[in-house]
Parts: sequence; structure tokens; C-alpha cells
Amino acid sequence: MNPNYTSVANRANHCCEYCRAPEIIFNFAFDVEHIRPVSRQGTEALDNLALACRSCNLYKGNRMFGVDSSTGAEIRLFNPRLDDWESHFQVDVTGGTIIGLTAIGQITVDCLDMNSQSQIMARQFWISLGLFP
Repeated sequence: MNPNYTSVANRANHCCEYCRAPEIIFNFAFDVEHIRPVSRQGTEALDNLALACRSCNLYKGNRMFGVDSSTGAEIRLFNPRLDDWESHFQVDVTGGTIIGLTAIGQITVDCLDMNSQSQIMARQFWISLGLFP
């Protein structure tokens, strides 16, 4: 386990800092993710680390940007250390989807596949249990 796990997880209230999945519902600890990947000169400093569920971490990989399919513009992904989640995302509690409110939010939802069928079904279950949002 990452030696910074406790600090990062406590700061994130044990929720994925990208999709807000509650860590408590899983039977394993979430990943400590590098916002700026080590492969892109990222460091182990706490301000470069985020708590990420397995799905968000795998889809993000070493990306920091995504390409808007309608404009071709390169847009940076949501950065949990710089950006306010509520400014970029909204949860549809009826349907269980995460809506990107800004270009950053939209590209992050797309790149991290936050609204896959399995993610939506899980979110609907978490909502019914009172664990999400």
C-alpha cells in the first residue's frame, strides 16, 4: 500500500476524488493516484496525489488531457487539488449519472468512462443505501 494512503484517503473522506465513489462499499482500499503521472514528471508530493477508485484510476492512466470530439480541442482533466468538484460536476440522483458542467467536467466524465452501465448501476445502489452522493 502507498505510504501516503492514510493522509490521502482522510483528505478525500474515503471517496474517489474523481467520481465520488464511496470507498466503504468496496472490500479493498482505493488507489493513491498521481494527478500528474510520474511518467510526465509528477512527484510523490501530497499535492500531486489523489484517492481514486480502481475504475477512474485505470481509465485515467497517465493522461492529463482529453480531446473534445466536437472541437478537437485538448482539454485538461479535472484536478482534485486545483478544481472544485461541484463547479465541474453534478449528480443526477434519479438516473445515477454524473453530468459534466464544464468542458473540464465533460472531458473527465468521458475519459474516465464515469457513466458506463456498471458505474450507473453501482451509483443507483449506493444512492439507495444513502452512501452517495
